[in-house]
Amino acid sequence: MTELSYLSAAELSTVGTPMLWGVTIAGVIVLLVLDFLVTRRPHEVSLREALGWSAFYIALPLAFGAWVWNRYGSELGVQYLTGYLVEKSLSVDNLFVFMLLLAAFAVPAVLAQRVLLYGIAGALVLRAVFIALGAAALETLDFAFLLFAIILIATAVKLLRDALSGHQQEVDINKMRSVRLLRRFMPVTDDYHGTRMTIREAGRRTLTPFALVVVAVLATDVVFAVDSVPAVYGITEDPYLVFATNAFALLGLRALYFVLHAALSRLVHLSYGLAIILAFIGLKLGLHWAHGIWKGVPAIPTLASLGVIIGVLVVVTLTSLRATRDRQPAEPEVVAERR
Repeated sequence: MTELSYLSAAELSTVGTPMLWGVTIAGVIVLLVLDFLVTRRPHEVSLREALGWSAFYIALPLAFGAWVWNRYGSELGVQYLTGYLVEKSLSVDNLFVFMLLLAAFAVPAVLAQRVLLYGIAGALVLRAVFIALGAAALETLDFAFLLFAIILIATAVKLLRDALSGHQQEVDINKMRSVRLLRRFMPVTDDYHGTRMTIREAGRRTLTPFALVVVAVLATDVVFAVDSVPAVYGITEDPYLVFATNAFALLGLRALYFVLHAALSRLVHLSYGLAIILAFIGLKLGLHWAHGIWKGVPAIPTLASLGVIIGVLVVVTLTSLRATRDRQPAEPEVVAERR
């Protein structure tokens, strides 16, 4: 957010023309449809397949970033790349929760990528809604930046508290409100039936465990959207760039999950790093809000933010690998098995 002017009940500046929005949304839909076609026949994902798709979904946003840099200048280019890095970092935390849910529901390996794809599609829709709400808040509320700062700092405190207590590695599916609500209204079969969400059993419509895990994943998407959207608004005020960074970060999660599955359990310090990053962006937003009122309050340049974020991610990755160097990758801990 380098030298960005303070906006108070004013129209947000954006590079997103109607044509650019249309092309981008159409491209996201095409990529989602492609992913659904790839996963229409359930199969276990090989490392080679996962690496190929991951390379594609990393090259695509980087190429887009180069286009933004060339078309709109270095300032917006840095904002986009920094926002993308923040969203990609948060998406790794999403993956860890998805891994816990897949283990808790005992999802067969051949169905894992279809569950992930439903989660990604749901996350994209929710992010779009929250991005629109965030843009409306920035245009109408003088204290929107301060509100976003409070949300991020509160999330950082919760992440840190959960990391210190070890609760971030626990998933009790029997306590999830979405799962309990579904079980109250419909019976659930004990076994998976491919990707079918309902079957007819003993003359009545019955949910499958696949439906439960999809709903559980979608429910977690809401939680992640609450902090990820304010986080990227802390980097750039452009709603189009906010959407682009979220979309590119999410689209590659399906393949990235299978690349990082074994390594995720070794990133034991990731929550600490994300807490630091969210608190830092919250501080940046708070200073930006204060700078609009008192010009003597310093603002944090986006380039400096990029350096801090990269530094934190490198440190927590190295410390995590060092802390787990003598142990074999383990399956994530779950506190309740599927009933």
